[in-house]
Amino acid sequence: MISHVFLGIADFDRALDFYAKIMAELGLKLKFCDADKGWAGWVSESSPRPIFVIGKPFDGKANAPGNGQMVALLAPSREIVRSSHATALALGGTCEGAPGLRPHYHPDYYGAYFRDLDGNKLCVCCHDPVSD
Repeated sequence: MISHVFLGIADFDRALDFYAKIMAELGLKLKFCDADKGWAGWVSESSPRPIFVIGKPFDGKANAPGNGQMVALLAPSREIVRSSHATALALGGTCEGAPGLRPHYHPDYYGAYFRDLDGNKLCVCCHDPVSD
């Protein structure tokens, strides 16, 4: 259903450092990185799509995160939800919701929310029953 997700960033090197560490924790691999164009993308080991892409906006204007927009990334376990959220905060991201169960979504929904260095809102979540 989804081909790719693109998040606008202001400083490519800063954003690359931030996302490279979080994507590694989630087990996602770098598919491409072009500093000259100011963009990079990650995929899962098992599938070429969807691609998670960061980059400078195509129109050359400043990026502006939208209100009510969020990208949610799957984590293989609740422990990875916790560790990737902690990594995001350690790298300068801001907390939008600590790791924990969100039973109003469904009984096993475990998620954490943060904003990246450019203000984009992300979620890292696991839908599996407790295993760790």
